[in-house]
This record gives sequence, structure tokens and C-alpha cells, in this order.
Amino acid sequence: MKYRIIQWATGSMGKTCLRAVIDHPDLELVGLLVYSDAKAGKDAGEIAHRNPTGVIATQDVDEILALNADIVLHTPRIQFPYSRHNDDICRLLASGKNVISINGHSYPAWHGSQYSDAFEKACQKGNASFFGTGLNPGFVAEKIAAAATGICLGIDHIQITEVFDVIGVPDHDYVFNVCGFGSDPAAFDLSENGPVAEMMGGMYTETVALLAKRLGLTLDGIESNHEIAQAPGPIQARAGNVPEGTVAATHWRWHGVKKDKPLITLCVSWIMGDAMRPHQSDGHWKIMIRGKPGMDITMNLVEPEQMGVKTKSEQYAVAGSVINSIPEVCSAKPGIFEPPLFAPFRARF
Repeated sequence: MKYRIIQWATGSMGKTCLRAVIDHPDLELVGLLVYSDAKAGKDAGEIAHRNPTGVIATQDVDEILALNADIVLHTPRIQFPYSRHNDDICRLLASGKNVISINGHSYPAWHGSQYSDAFEKACQKGNASFFGTGLNPGFVAEKIAAAATGICLGIDHIQITEVFDVIGVPDHDYVFNVCGFGSDPAAFDLSENGPVAEMMGGMYTETVALLAKRLGLTLDGIESNHEIAQAPGPIQARAGNVPEGTVAATHWRWHGVKKDKPLITLCVSWIMGDAMRPHQSDGHWKIMIRGKPGMDITMNLVEPEQMGVKTKSEQYAVAGSVINSIPEVCSAKPGIFEPPLFAPFRARF
């Protein structure tokens, strides 16, 4: 069976997904939405550095909505507020297209029924399913950590730590304006009302809440304590210069708590070069489970053995998590999709 695919957005992650769709024998590209004037009107193959496909990129959302497609790979760059893309997603779902998003949306119910009902109603209207996947969120905590608990008779605490180095990210607007690198530390709002903190919290509190749900753990709430670190000297990044004394690392932490005790902790550190790496970091991700028994898992992505290819391992990994989800999402019943998980730890049967 061939699945008819619409690719929505062609940034670094989206372009990798686009190439994966074009290269896959069971996938047929039928539409491409782009944001930039420079890409509009071009053949998808030209944008993806592939042979012509006959699919012409458009900026017209109504044109995309009118297409007959099985699924939309929704990969725009995350922006604040976290809900920025919700209306587009709901329109796609209501038009009868399944949607896979890489920017959170792993557990919309955490934000309340009014928030998640918008997606559910759109799914029911279009007889469609909606799934949020990626690396973190979408894979490390929700799948790897959850599956690892399957050997535990009891769990005291789970901590997932991610360190992502943005020094090689080329997008200036994303690095400096969205993520806040190079900004004045005194003006960087770490409260949940701050734009970057709201965006990050929107994604990652869902991750904590979904992991708790999958294990049968009831949380009283999710608390946070975030920190920034300043550049000890000027740092030359691919996207631009980070002056001395400005924000060069952001350390985000969310704690799923029960009776004032943290049950799940998610730490996400975005850093500007190895000089800003946390001392305790020894991998891209580390999963620490404490219980009966405890367990430590360190995960690193390995670059493919391909010379002259700019695509990085994390881009391949995000695309893989998306492409491999297509059959299950397309065959799922209408609504917000949660992937199956066999025999994790269960707090209650």
C-alpha cells in the first residue's frame, strides 16, 4: 500500500523528512507547504536535492487542505507561544488528514480538556488521528524510559537528561530570537510567563505527564526550576556571535511531584559549545531509574558514515521516528494517538 503524504515545512528537520518520503517506495508525495517566498513554486525534488517529483511547493494552506492525502508530516519550526500552530493542525485534521507533528503534542490533555478538545473535535470531524513524535519529546522518555521500567518491581524516581549543543545550528533567528542565546541574562524571563519558558514548558510538561500516565503514576503537579549560564568569553557559533556575559546555556528542569516528592524529572540543557556543557553530562541523553532495581542508560546518536552529506544524526532520527509511525497513525481510530507499549512498570493494575 502506498501512503499519500503532504510535507508541511522544509526546515532542517522538514527537509530530511521530505527526502525520506521521496526515497521511500511505499510513500507518495502529493503536496508540499513552504513558508518562504524563495521556495514557493519550486519542485519538491529541487528543494530536497532529488530528481523532479512533479509536486510544486505552495504557500497556500487552502490548496493543501483541498488535497487528497492520508497524512501530513507537520514539521514547522517551534515558535512561541507553544500553541502557535494549533489552528493549522486542527484545520488539517478536520479536512480528513492524519497528522504527525514533531513539535510536542505528545499529551495535549495535560493542558486541560478545553485545550485537548479542540484537537479531538477536529479528529472526529475529519475521521483522523493526531500524533506527536520526535526524539525528546516523543521517543526518549515516552518510549525508551517507559519500556526500561518493565524490569522494575518498584520505582522511586526517574530522571531523563538531555544535552543539545546548538553551536552548529545555522538558523540565526531560531538560535538568537527563539532560543534566546546571546541575550541579556537580566532580561531573560525564566518564569512560566516568559516566552521561551512557556514554549519549552508547553512541550516538556506533556512529556513528564505522559510518562507518568503510562506507568500509572498519579502526579499532584509539575514544578520547574530553570537556570541560565553566561558565556565566559565571546563564542563564535554557526548562526552568529555570542558575546561574553550573555546567555550561552539554558538549563530547563521539570519535576513531576507527588506529596512534594519528585517522581519524574526531565532536564533539558541547550548549550553553546562544549565549554558550556554540564559537568555531569556524559551523553546526549541519560536515563536514570531508581527503584527495584535501578538502572542507568546513556544514549548517543552516531553520525552516518556518509562523506559530504550535511544532514546530521538528529535530523535522521527525527525523520525516522516520523516515517516509521505512518502506518500505525493511519490505521488508528480517530483521536489523539498514543503509541502502544508492552509491559512497562505499573503503579496499579
